[in-house]
Amino acid sequence: MPRPPRLAPCTYILVLLAACKSDPAIATDTEAGTTGATTDTAPTGGATSGSGTTEATSEDTTGAEPPPLQGVADLHLHMFAEEAFGGGWFHGSHHGPGDEALAPCDGGEPGDHARLKTELAPLLGTCDDITLDELGQLVPLVAVIAAPGGGELVSEYISTIPGSTGDTGLHTDRKDGWPDLAGWPRWDVIAHQQVWEEQLHDAYMAGLRLEVMSAVSLDWLCRALPPENVVRPECDEMTDVYLQLELAHAFVADHDWAEIALTAADARRIIGEDRLAIVLSVEASHLMNDGDWKQQLDKLYDLGVRTLQPVHQLDNRFSGAAPHNTIFHVAQYAENCHIDMDCNLTGAAVTLGFDVDADCKNVRGLTDDGKALVGEMMDRGMLVDVAHMSERGVEDVHTLAKDRAYYPIYISHGHFREIMTTERQREEKTTPAWIVEILRETGGMIGIRTGHEEVSTYDASAVANTCHGSSRSFAQSYDFARLGLHVAVALGSDLNGFIQQVRPRFGKDACSASFPTEAQCQARDERDTGAPPLGNMFDDAGLGHIGLLPALLDDLDQLGSDTAALRSSADAFVRMWERAEADRSGPVEPADDLDAGGITVLQTHPKREAEYPKECGDSYCPGALQTGDACRFAAECASGDCVGAGECGKPPGTCG
Repeated sequence: MPRPPRLAPCTYILVLLAACKSDPAIATDTEAGTTGATTDTAPTGGATSGSGTTEATSEDTTGAEPPPLQGVADLHLHMFAEEAFGGGWFHGSHHGPGDEALAPCDGGEPGDHARLKTELAPLLGTCDDITLDELGQLVPLVAVIAAPGGGELVSEYISTIPGSTGDTGLHTDRKDGWPDLAGWPRWDVIAHQQVWEEQLHDAYMAGLRLEVMSAVSLDWLCRALPPENVVRPECDEMTDVYLQLELAHAFVADHDWAEIALTAADARRIIGEDRLAIVLSVEASHLMNDGDWKQQLDKLYDLGVRTLQPVHQLDNRFSGAAPHNTIFHVAQYAENCHIDMDCNLTGAAVTLGFDVDADCKNVRGLTDDGKALVGEMMDRGMLVDVAHMSERGVEDVHTLAKDRAYYPIYISHGHFREIMTTERQREEKTTPAWIVEILRETGGMIGIRTGHEEVSTYDASAVANTCHGSSRSFAQSYDFARLGLHVAVALGSDLNGFIQQVRPRFGKDACSASFPTEAQCQARDERDTGAPPLGNMFDDAGLGHIGLLPALLDDLDQLGSDTAALRSSADAFVRMWERAEADRSGPVEPADDLDAGGITVLQTHPKREAEYPKECGDSYCPGALQTGDACRFAAECASGDCVGAGECGKPPGTCG
């Protein structure tokens, strides 16, 4: 179907009120559990709001405990992110036939996506007390960004992580989309579509029943893009947000199997009808940045938004943010010229942009506007998502929650601090056990990020931590949550969120989160003695797109974890929402059984690499490489034969 015209939000809602379902293939999809066209008649006590959504109360008039819902919840998804960042970053569309929505890209030649403008120095701001040259001496990344042509270099490396050179800048080897999907979407893409409508339908058919769709943008990234790639050069985050919310309404108008939930009762009804409940959210660094935020909150609420994050990557008018990726330190510095000497998050002796304490934590919590916003959200029954919020901000939200009889607080996508590697634990964005205790106390939950990182080992997990960055790593976090922290959980995928996903256990990218020698040995052992492949794209591509979320759960099951909590996570979310709307009498339960111990911390890479044999001064994995793989010497090959290799692999040979 053609994309709906881009109208002003209020006009768009009126159009959708008159819209009828027009896709016969979807309207007759009885196998998917749909019930035909959505009724325009609201339940008793409610009022139809249009756009495939229905207002209803969540009051249980019988007083009986509602039956448990079945289905997976994903608490953080950017389905319409092709319209984020002024529309200038992503390739691919959420909508349309596969040969159009997922058509092969240009691979960076000439580059209509996935690249930055050549000169980035103007984005570093104008600060009186220090020159860019002087700042570059303190922070090498600044020197790279500010150098002539720095944008081209940053484009090439912005998506590079251990095990992947990414999909940005010049990526001619990653062009192939539809029909084979050989180049993308894969676990490591940050600039190509991962949430095509048919892939979402696949996830729905396999058990996804609640999806929090978050409208997202960041003006700093928009301004860093080549002008010819940007559709909306004003780079206004809220403009991008409103457009994405409009697209969400257009989506449910075209798909009978999905509906936007405006209340907890809506969500319970939709899931009970075996359809997908969509909850709208917002993630923007400059949320409602200018003017009267109350009027803007009214507008968001009228567009169906029922949860949002008061803060994202940067400090804003509502709260301090939790610092993590260095590039956002630079973006924050461009706004305030602040150089902090209390902690060395950004460089050898400094933290840029954020006012941090000696423990590297942002000293800024909720502002007066932030306290008023969170209070207003609670008064409306909106769910408060504290993902990306500073720890002081979370404490402030907790205070407001206690004042309202322990209003539920949740985190849509997060990592548990105690299970992360020692280096990652420094990041304030990771969630410590004391915040998990707050979530439990208030009846909240957390969406576990489907991350690509190596993590430490949770000793009580039945899943061996022997394939770093894969579903085995995710199992450590998940089992830590359910067996140690005893917190309600869901998935927090963050697909289309400018971040990588769970890696595969097989193929060229298997187990690749650490260093090459270890990755080769772990991949060898997975092939030889690990749980078998699932027989689908997840095996070699990892969590490449939304349609593969069920495969992640299937892999966890066969590895030995118990996915019951994830497969019923839609129920946990709805019950949290019902608690927000209901009268509360106090905390949910004491967290006396919370145990953040039982973790074996991963040793550093140098210590682990020292345990492997060496030849020609380099570590290697005996017998890890297969026929046809490039090799340096015979001991690397399973066949024991490295054909054509020179001394110490110069030139390299090929395993026979």
